[in-house]
Amino acid sequence: MDTPTKPSLLRRLLGSITGARPGDPPRAAVRDARRAIWLCHALLSERGDVAGARLARETLAAYQGLEDLALGVFFDLLIKEFSPDPQDVVRVADAYRQDPSQPNLIRLQRAVEPRRQELFRRLNTVAGGTAVLLEMRRRVLKQLVERPHWVGIDADLAHLFNSWFNRGFLVLQRIDWRTSAIVLEKLIKYEAVHEIQGWPDLRRRLQADRRCYAFFHPVLPDEPVIFIEVALTRGVSTRVQPLLELNSEVADPASADCAIFYSITNCQEGLRGVSFGNLLIKQVAEDLGREFPRLKTFATLSPVPGFRQWLVEKSVERPALGELLARIDAPGWLDDAAAAAEIQRQLIRLCAHYLLYAKQGRDPLDPVARFHLGNGARLERLNWLGDTSPSGMRRAAGLMVNYVYRLGEVERNHEAYARDGRVAAARRFEVLARESLVARRDAARTGRIIESP
Repeated sequence: MDTPTKPSLLRRLLGSITGARPGDPPRAAVRDARRAIWLCHALLSERGDVAGARLARETLAAYQGLEDLALGVFFDLLIKEFSPDPQDVVRVADAYRQDPSQPNLIRLQRAVEPRRQELFRRLNTVAGGTAVLLEMRRRVLKQLVERPHWVGIDADLAHLFNSWFNRGFLVLQRIDWRTSAIVLEKLIKYEAVHEIQGWPDLRRRLQADRRCYAFFHPVLPDEPVIFIEVALTRGVSTRVQPLLELNSEVADPASADCAIFYSITNCQEGLRGVSFGNLLIKQVAEDLGREFPRLKTFATLSPVPGFRQWLVEKSVERPALGELLARIDAPGWLDDAAAAAEIQRQLIRLCAHYLLYAKQGRDPLDPVARFHLGNGARLERLNWLGDTSPSGMRRAAGLMVNYVYRLGEVERNHEAYARDGRVAAARRFEVLARESLVARRDAARTGRIIESP
């Protein structure tokens, strides 16, 4: 085994832990982090499969044993000691610029790829490696704002996860009451849209007129990657509470003409930015269509999580919005029918404006809108008091949205959105948006939308 054991290299890797300055990590944290980094170097130096697997297991164990302060040192060293050599990159890039041949391109690709990526590939070859790497990215993402120099680690892991978790490796499974209790417990733990209130609640969500599907990866058999909950209904649902009612009557699914996607949850924080939801919705819609030929409509009943915060930000320059926010924050405002009707009129128009015109670059500001519109769905309807739970009232004053997936239009809508940023929406949305309190000022800064009758 060609391991880095020369004294000079050991001194560089293990370093001196004397002369610590105020604010420096404790000596024990530095020592533990440097030992884990030494194992990383040793793993990259190893050529034998058996010894390499042993070193990978030792490296993973050393990493998992690091306390929070030691983790910070470890990630700093991953950036410092496993990034490309700038001089080497410049030299190889110059060679490729002078002679853009395929061999020079290959050398350039090798020069710019951080050694971290090969390190992560080797760690991924042993049992449990994928789960540890997912947890590693979760930790990096959590502190990326305070430690922006860790972005290289995030980028390397995201790049690899996009390959390792592509559709070819994912397995779609229907989850029902006969599914492993381990997986069912994970659903209760991970549900991020409408909290599951224990086992009776979960059981109702898995009965005959409900469906739950999840993508799994072969190396994480008991860990759903993403799951979706569906209600089979007659007509498009406009309120979520009836769908979540524990004692509601179980309907005959064969009589349903609509599939309502009312919750979709990404389970692995380490896979943030790796897209699965569009694949999941389309495959579930196809499977349900085969199982229930009477299904004609596939729609969501979705929250509007960014609406309230957008109102708060706009209220700084528009006092009328501040007054509106104060009114919906006052207890019992729904009990005054006349006041509630006026608030409804204003909020519906503001929310339509928000969904069509509030942008993050070229894309909608609202994350749920970005997701469904990017998948080729169409903005169909705004629902007043669609979610009257505390969280629903807090994030959007109870407003919810139906996005409709018309399977014959999904690809066209997706292409128009991806190419031109166009949003497929019912005509009513633009009519409402034009009447909102902020329409005149913001409309001039927006692009076109698709208007459909």
